[in-house]
Amino acid sequence: MAGVGDERLRRWRMVLGGEADGTGCVLSGADAGMDSVLGALYGGGGDGGGRKAAGERSGGLGGSAPKVARWLGDIRTYFPASVVQVMQRDAIQRLGLSALLLEPEMLEAVEPDVHLVGTLLSLNKAMPETTRETARAVVRKVVEQLEKRLAARTRATLTGALDRSARISRPRHADIDWDRTIRANLKNYLPEYRTVVPERLIGYGRASQSVKKEVILCIDQSGSMAASVVYASVFGAVLASMRSISTRLVVFDTAVVDLTDQLDDPVDVLFGTQLGGGTDINRALAYCQSRITRPADTVVVLISDLYEGGIRNEMLKRVAAMKGAGVEFVTLLALSDEGAPAYDREHAAALAELGAPAFACTPDLFPDVMAAALEKRPLPGPVGGS
Repeated sequence: MAGVGDERLRRWRMVLGGEADGTGCVLSGADAGMDSVLGALYGGGGDGGGRKAAGERSGGLGGSAPKVARWLGDIRTYFPASVVQVMQRDAIQRLGLSALLLEPEMLEAVEPDVHLVGTLLSLNKAMPETTRETARAVVRKVVEQLEKRLAARTRATLTGALDRSARISRPRHADIDWDRTIRANLKNYLPEYRTVVPERLIGYGRASQSVKKEVILCIDQSGSMAASVVYASVFGAVLASMRSISTRLVVFDTAVVDLTDQLDDPVDVLFGTQLGGGTDINRALAYCQSRITRPADTVVVLISDLYEGGIRNEMLKRVAAMKGAGVEFVTLLALSDEGAPAYDREHAAALAELGAPAFACTPDLFPDVMAAALEKRPLPGPVGGS
């Protein structure tokens, strides 16, 4: 039983941290290394200059980029990537390490993820040239990971939706939508033969190379929307690669920037954004509205926490006008794995009354949301929103 007791003390020592924790347990080997890297971030001063207020823990990474880079390498030795990413985010927030992300040696040591990309983009304008290429390499690595995860399913889901939206009344046998055909002819059921006589065939045409739908992604680039900007840029590039969808990507704060010409490379799109600043949703929607040429074949996706700094009533009037013209309007409070952020509930409720309910959407659900919008079906969700 001594072994069980020793293991319990070891675990408590790892949880509590610090040699004066009362357990009397001395760590060695990998345990000591793990305790050291945890103490540097969550401990009481560690080895290098963290300040400790009364009753408050502080980290010990100091202000040295090489020291932080070594620490980033150490935590990858002891923890899986998912834990490493959490510790990196804690280090940036707790220790104010944003400025050190401008150092090439630190960026080369970091474990890339969506949140790190958001931090880099917020520092974009302050980034020295010596760091910019390293930062782009970090961002590209994350973008490629996201494309690998999301692109194939998005294309397959939306291609199916586009085919179904082009239903024809005299389809060839291979193009018959049997599920809808049977439901449409249930009144013609012959019980003696136990069959349905399909007087009316419903089918969908084969995919063509012509543009069938237009999609406008209108993205709020305020600081709280960083993860959403990253995911939306990746999805924008995927949509732009589909010849049957004409895709426009617009980002905004108090100004509006059209990044459609850069959609062939989502990294260029991301470095064209400027996270932070105010918000003028009305101005952004006015720009999007002016670019709509085929309302009945257009989907507008507004990705915003809806904190409007512009003219609220005008914003709502624009949404109502677009919907009245036949535009499918989708409002996403977030496009991220974290669910809905803080958002303006009054504006969300007003949009819902216009038939444009606002909800948060995970990246994995986004293809289904877009497919429903393209087919003019009820949207899946809301998930984590109003």
